[in-house]
Amino acid sequence: MPHKKEGIKDELYGDEVREKLLEFAERGWDSIPEDEREEWFTRFKFWGIFHQRSGQESYFMLRLTNCGGVLEPGQLRAIGEVARDYARGPVDNPEFGNGWIDLTTRQSIQLHWIKLEDVPEIWEQLESVGVSSRSSGGDTMRNISGCPVAGKAEEYVESRDLLDEIEADIRGDDALANMPRKFNISVTGCRQGCAQDSINDVGLEPAHKLIDGAEVEGFNVRVGGGLGGREPRAARPLDLFVRPEQAKETVRAFVELYFEEGNRVNRQKNRARFFVDEWGCEEIRAALDERLDFALERAGTDFRGEYTYNAGKPAERGAHDHVGVYDQRDGNNYVGLSVPVGRLPAEEAIELADLADEYGSGEIRLTRRQNPLIMDVPDEDLDALLSEDLLEIHTPEPSPFAQGGMACTGTEFCSIALTETKTRMARMLRWLQANVELPADVDRIKIHYSGCTADCGQAMTADIGLQGMRARKDGEMVEAMDVGVGGGVGEEPSFVDWVRQRVPADEVPGLIRNLVEAFAALRGEGQTFREWVDATGQENLITLAEPEETSYEDPWMHDAKQSWYPFDDGESPAPTAPDGTPLSADD
Repeated sequence: MPHKKEGIKDELYGDEVREKLLEFAERGWDSIPEDEREEWFTRFKFWGIFHQRSGQESYFMLRLTNCGGVLEPGQLRAIGEVARDYARGPVDNPEFGNGWIDLTTRQSIQLHWIKLEDVPEIWEQLESVGVSSRSSGGDTMRNISGCPVAGKAEEYVESRDLLDEIEADIRGDDALANMPRKFNISVTGCRQGCAQDSINDVGLEPAHKLIDGAEVEGFNVRVGGGLGGREPRAARPLDLFVRPEQAKETVRAFVELYFEEGNRVNRQKNRARFFVDEWGCEEIRAALDERLDFALERAGTDFRGEYTYNAGKPAERGAHDHVGVYDQRDGNNYVGLSVPVGRLPAEEAIELADLADEYGSGEIRLTRRQNPLIMDVPDEDLDALLSEDLLEIHTPEPSPFAQGGMACTGTEFCSIALTETKTRMARMLRWLQANVELPADVDRIKIHYSGCTADCGQAMTADIGLQGMRARKDGEMVEAMDVGVGGGVGEEPSFVDWVRQRVPADEVPGLIRNLVEAFAALRGEGQTFREWVDATGQENLITLAEPEETSYEDPWMHDAKQSWYPFDDGESPAPTAPDGTPLSADD
């Protein structure tokens, strides 16, 4: 029997949800029948509208989409203005204040504290500059990942037009809106591997093949990658090479296969990675052969040996991310800024848009590591841009810990998270920078923090991965973390090995310090953290990763999941009217 959510989606899903959502917005939060709210919240997600969590009734998160991370001139400014005017909650965050945007690990943006009644006007403002929230959540194809500098920097095979075609013709097809579960697509034509094909449901990676005596550029195809639930999978090769003109239909064929044959009964086992487990790559390849109207070629030679993006290789081998100043192929530059944990106040987002207009083309691009890039900066304007005050805050030359830090939403807004993440991580990164000395040749330590095992913060792919848990300390329930080491994507993707479980949150910075200091003292010459982890072995790592109380004080040790908001001791003001005043619970 199909899962109950399939019945909900069968009744109404996809593009048709928009009209009903607008009707509810016009009538207000309390027009949604209480006994039907979960069904409507399931449908709203297709349009990027996520109810936040218990205690925050009438408040929503809005997730946007921008294929491959591209924000065209004017788009970031519009998003920043919406955040300034509408993404404001009843209390301040102690680290970030009120009114900000969150940059995501799929190269897009989320806004919080959105009132349902404001959605029509927000959509009008965003869509007037070409920004959409369609298909950004729920059981559908999510924002498509690509090399954030596709079309601007060197690529072995051009990918920007292909990304846009997949966006318009496949992800834009409402007939494919109702997938068995969320589905991630990535395409990259560069040699760095920055679209992270290893952790996507279907990924195209650049490759070449000798066909009829001529070298042909194209893509190899991988399927079934993903994180979450402590059951990660690296995407597996289909032994399939496609030319650029064949790539879009190949992606469509796999999307349609999963759409038709994917498990719609068990939501714990119906992501595409489990579908690939069940079918196997040979059977999937045979099914694609039946669906495609061209003869399939065996895989070509890929460039995985050259992958450097979050690959655990020495910095001199190539960029680990896009933070810094880099050449574009047209002679201009792009400047990648560091936004630790991906949270950017609305005023700074607007200022960033102004700087992009003043010094570049106005275009901003986003990376999978929650950072923005200012594009198309001429050489003669580079020094002036680098001297701007905003680049002191979000510098292209951050500290090693800030450059490697990422975090998901956490209990601040997420209903399934077990711990607070972003605010804690921001403070932890500062403490580590002030208290841990790294070797001069180590320019980043990647620490990723996920509030639960769903792993939206990609802890499984980090040098040091943190996942939220709870534990008892001194007789009280406190926020805690499991700590793993040795993750990374690249030529040989690996996921962290867990070395400590349920470490109280105030002892985690000490654990990290002990581990990193051991790395600094014991590493071989030029050895990266991941290389050292591989050489050291788990048993020794467990000994070295000793939890410890330190000068770091964690102000949010209490079990924040039980409160309406981690940073407020009072009662929840929700639900509230459009003007923010509480709504009466009386009939």
